[in-house]
Amino acid sequence: MEDELRERVEREAEAHALFNALKHDGDADVGAVMGPLMGENPDFRPHGDEVPGVVAPVVQRVNGMDTEERRARLEELDPSLVEELDADEESEEHTLPELPNVEAHDEVRMRAAPNPNGPWHIGHARMPAVIGTYKQRYDGSFVVRFDDTDPETKRPDLDAYDAILDDIDYLGFEPDEVVKASDRVETYYEHARNLIDAGGAYTCSCSGEDFSELKNAGEACPHRDKGVEETHEEFAAMVAGEYASGEMVLRVRTDIEHKNPALRDWVAFRMIDTPHPREEASGYRCWPMLDFQSGVDDHLLGITHIIRGIDLQDSAKRQRFVYDYFGWDYPEVIHWGHVNVDAYDVKLSTSTLKEKIAAGELDGWDDPRAPTLGSLRRRGIRGEAVVDAMVELGTSTSNVDLSMSSVYAKNRDIVDDASDRCFFVRDGVEKAVVAGPEAGEPPVHPDHEERGRRHIPVAGAVLVEPDDVPPNGKRVWLKGYGCVRHTRDAFEFTGDDIDVVREGDVDVIHWVPADGSLPVRLRTMDGDVLGDAEPGFADADVDEIRQFERIGFVRVDDVAEDGAVSGDESVVYFAHP
Repeated sequence: MEDELRERVEREAEAHALFNALKHDGDADVGAVMGPLMGENPDFRPHGDEVPGVVAPVVQRVNGMDTEERRARLEELDPSLVEELDADEESEEHTLPELPNVEAHDEVRMRAAPNPNGPWHIGHARMPAVIGTYKQRYDGSFVVRFDDTDPETKRPDLDAYDAILDDIDYLGFEPDEVVKASDRVETYYEHARNLIDAGGAYTCSCSGEDFSELKNAGEACPHRDKGVEETHEEFAAMVAGEYASGEMVLRVRTDIEHKNPALRDWVAFRMIDTPHPREEASGYRCWPMLDFQSGVDDHLLGITHIIRGIDLQDSAKRQRFVYDYFGWDYPEVIHWGHVNVDAYDVKLSTSTLKEKIAAGELDGWDDPRAPTLGSLRRRGIRGEAVVDAMVELGTSTSNVDLSMSSVYAKNRDIVDDASDRCFFVRDGVEKAVVAGPEAGEPPVHPDHEERGRRHIPVAGAVLVEPDDVPPNGKRVWLKGYGCVRHTRDAFEFTGDDIDVVREGDVDVIHWVPADGSLPVRLRTMDGDVLGDAEPGFADADVDEIRQFERIGFVRVDDVAEDGAVSGDESVVYFAHP
């Protein structure tokens, strides 16, 4: 690595390390520094093997400073990062910041631009959650634009269009406008022709490898000086499908010596032999690249504010070349870091999920083990809880962690009050009950006596979980029934009052009658669990949320009509504790 580049890496790394340490009031981390460092400086990427060795001692040096030294040094290196820290401290914790330059626009218009190659995983929810919240704050517009102009490498799934709109509805939002980019190909052609007229584009038949070598050397390809008329003729041939895939592209003329090689004469259109899966678009072979298509659409759809990942900073820089040729004003841009989700063994990747479903490792997109919005919905997690948790992450440029426990806590606040209680016993052990009442009567809901009590007949024996069986001679409290002593392999009713529980002498356990309980399959993130629910569960409705006491909240997915009599099992999906 040359000395000049090493100095740049050290300076940039120091700024990021200082920001990271001050933001989290602790030591900086090499991994946390590497992400934004490489994302914001593409020319560092060819030296990826060397950069960590340069960054590590810088981070170590920053970690040796106290807070005042860190702040003073960051002020010297990058005052804007200090301003960002101050803004974060002044704003209310975990709230979205105000959008920039709102007053310059008649209406705030924001867009979610999904690739419809499959239903959404949890990470996808962040964009509509934040955009929908901003729409409500500013009385603006929420546009959904399906960026489906790559029928080959990111091939659209015909079912995904409606599935994604269903996911947005689940989150509680309704788009003001829905657009499919594959319906607008002629519009992109028109703007490509206008760009050619403006001297901003040329056709190129270099192989990708040959052009890459020229680009990296800062040298123009032999087609760069091609005239407007010839470029129009060859682009018309592209549109007519006269070239095969990889044979011809249309490039945006930028600065072939730009310091960032990724911005040098980038591809705007290429040939794709694979037909688009949508019948309406299946005849096209000349397709726009995402940066061209998205840039044109953002202007034509009147988008005022764009939120995108910090790893897509080059996209804005590429698109600005097109905007400059056309004399357009570029939208306000907010870059944010990646969201990491805990609690799942499956990677947040549509392609990975497709592979696992195809291999039978997951039952489908709504398998409880799948980190998808469809799975959360089937488990009984309300969209409002997901939105609230996502909004709390803010719009930081740093990578952020979404703890599913935060989603669960918010969902618990939403569903707890309305969720009736129910006993559910896993791997039940049968115990005869001697000398006690004929039935237990626990409350329907502990906070709502007005809802009454559940009548659960004992009929001489109960099922309890194996770990709840006490040693011989010890007492337990059957919830809603009373105190029993485990003796001679049975439960003998003692008549003790609730004080024995309050004094801590007796554990409280749940139970179901051995005769008349209902077999239930509990679907969880760790696999299916079989057990029995109290008889009253037969009255549960599909989609209802119940709380299995001492286990957690569940969504009722299917209720067997005849319960234990027919041997059929009801099915519930575990939401959370």
